[in-house]
Amino acid sequence: EVQLVESGGGLMQPGESLRLSCAASGFTFSNFAMSWVRQGPGTGLEWVAGIASRGATYYADSVKGRFTISRDNAKNTLLLEMTNLKTEDSAVYSCAAGRSSGLGTYAYRGQGNQVTVSA
Repeated sequence: EVQLVESGGGLMQPGESLRLSCAASGFTFSNFAMSWVRQGPGTGLEWVAGIASRGATYYADSVKGRFTISRDNAKNTLLLEMTNLKTEDSAVYSCAAGRSSGLGTYAYRGQGNQVTVSA
């Protein structure tokens, strides 16, 4: 059974930092490009960041310079380090397998984890 389980979300204040994790199982994680996507209240799905199977990274303009995506293939884990959080970063964050850049069809996608940034 394929599973993508996100963790690390929470309530944060603007300017703070947070790290999200995604634990993958049930498929060969190292073979897949991975992405983080998010959906805010009343908004559509937004691609945030992606990483190719060999490590090349890509970012949406809205998070470039503030977020860092990484992966640990030995631990089947995807990470998203978020710094200088803004209120507009509030969303449900999900990890997704199959693409490293932009929205599209993902092979697998997790349920998501809430991140709320509020003063």
